[in-house]
Amino acid sequence: AFLLGTMIWDGAFTLSEGLLCLICFIVYILYALKSQRKDKEIKKEMKGKMQKKKLKTRTWVTLALGAFFIYLGATYTIESIIQLSSILNIGAEIIAVSAVALGTSLPELVVSVNAAKKGKHEVAVGNVVGSNIFNAMAVMGIPALVGTLVIPESMITFGLPMMIIGTLLFFFTVQDKEVTRWEGWMLVLFYVYFIGKLFNLF
Repeated sequence: AFLLGTMIWDGAFTLSEGLLCLICFIVYILYALKSQRKDKEIKKEMKGKMQKKKLKTRTWVTLALGAFFIYLGATYTIESIIQLSSILNIGAEIIAVSAVALGTSLPELVVSVNAAKKGKHEVAVGNVVGSNIFNAMAVMGIPALVGTLVIPESMITFGLPMMIIGTLLFFFTVQDKEVTRWEGWMLVLFYVYFIGKLFNLF
């Protein structure tokens, strides 16, 4: 979060910055895989499952169709943002940082809630942390390979500080290795405040 904040502070996200983010993401993935290999039991279990299950043609077809519809969905999402921006007379970045961000995060929310219900707290927290690392490094880094990304002023003066504050809140919340109910409500209320300020409701 702080690395991304430093990079976009000047209002532009360049090719070199994108490459740096992608390198950081690759290092993170390699570190995560190396850490997983240390657990011999997990390695044995995964090896056994891989031997039992072989990839079928149906799996590859499903993967290809999924990739196609993701691309199609992304294309229509961009067009919808532009049209909504014109109709509502608000910046496209406002719609992206609210409705689009919420929509793309709903699957993660469902996964984390279900994991918490089943007592798989490490999955719930890992899902959140991993998703944010991927977004900050890969989702920003890959588009920068195409060309320099121009960062809107509102994102620098409002969106970025709120992201940093949210990151710090989460960081201090998990220092005791748990997230209590009242801490969860605090984070939810912080998001409500963010949306309210974004649309000048407060």
